Amino acid sequence: MIPKVLEINDKLPIRTDGPVHSGKVRSVYWLSAEDSARLIKEKNYAVNADARLAVMVISDRISAFDCIWKGEEGLNGIPGKGAALNSVALHWFKLFEANGLAGNHIVDCPHPLVWIVQQAKPLRVEAICRQYITGSMWRDYAKGIREICGLPIPEGLENNTKLPELIITPSTKGIIRGLDDVPPVDDVNITRKNITDHLEEFNFESAEDVDLYEKLLKEGFKVISDALAKIDQIFVDTKFEFGYIENAQGERKLIYIDEVGTPDSSRIWDGAAYREGKILENSKEGFRQALLNHFPDPDILLNKNRMDEREALAIDNKLPVDLMMSVSKTYTGIAEKIVGREIPIPSDPESEIIEALRPYGIIED
Repeated sequence: MIPKVLEINDKLPIRTDGPVHSGKVRSVYWLSAEDSARLIKEKNYAVNADARLAVMVISDRISAFDCIWKGEEGLNGIPGKGAALNSVALHWFKLFEANGLAGNHIVDCPHPLVWIVQQAKPLRVEAICRQYITGSMWRDYAKGIREICGLPIPEGLENNTKLPELIITPSTKGIIRGLDDVPPVDDVNITRKNITDHLEEFNFESAEDVDLYEKLLKEGFKVISDALAKIDQIFVDTKFEFGYIENAQGERKLIYIDEVGTPDSSRIWDGAAYREGKILENSKEGFRQALLNHFPDPDILLNKNRMDEREALAIDNKLPVDLMMSVSKTYTGIAEKIVGREIPIPSDPESEIIEALRPYGIIED
């Protein structure tokens, strides 16, 4: 029997203030000022009384190479993927707080696929940290490139080996126009100088906050890396996102937003396999590799100039169920290792979400 997945997550009967924002994986339902204020008071959320809240619903869809991929037999997502991502991110956020790091945007978790979050003003920077050379960084290095995001990379490195030090390689979040030194392209590599030269365009409120975001990125990376090492997993690289909120005391704070340390936003390798000279991916990178092996012309997936062909490939090809279920095992398996418990896979996710949110007074029948 093919498990149920949550493919469509932007059509739920949640009362919103404006249109639903739907991304590749998550959909955000912004609540009205009235509903936000009511829930803050009723639930005693530790946020500013005027904070804007949203219901963030994660789907089981899977994206890779900027496309959404579907399976045969109507399996249009990865069973357990959404619950795995949410549980892992929530686990790390709690560990961050226990270690005295910055807070995050989550105020409640009424269902394994749902967070209630407070609105933040996001930095327009994808904060990427790398501990090993692999993937696109290695492909560039193999071509002779010895600089990334303005940082020099030493000679003599080999694929999948540890870098001499942790490096930060930021990229743009969204398209930023009107800057001579930053191409108007989403997810394009930038330098630290690009950011400090254009603080306002990247949504930084001070030059000191550039230092702070780098500090929080490195601190968060170390907390996760150390915790993963205890279960013999290697934290290879990751992407964090940050944003500003006004806390309950009325102070402006830079916090972690979106997700952290998940198999979607990070590369995680099995430690035992690595010591044997093998790479066993416990993250979405394994799915990317499976796609590259599945199609006869992998250049379509790697070459941004062939985006039309790539999108057609994703639309016209349903992936084997065995491949989709193998990815499910990867996601739920690493999540269970991290959080130390079984990951609940909803049997009827849409109905469960509606019933979980009904006591919050935001379901429209």
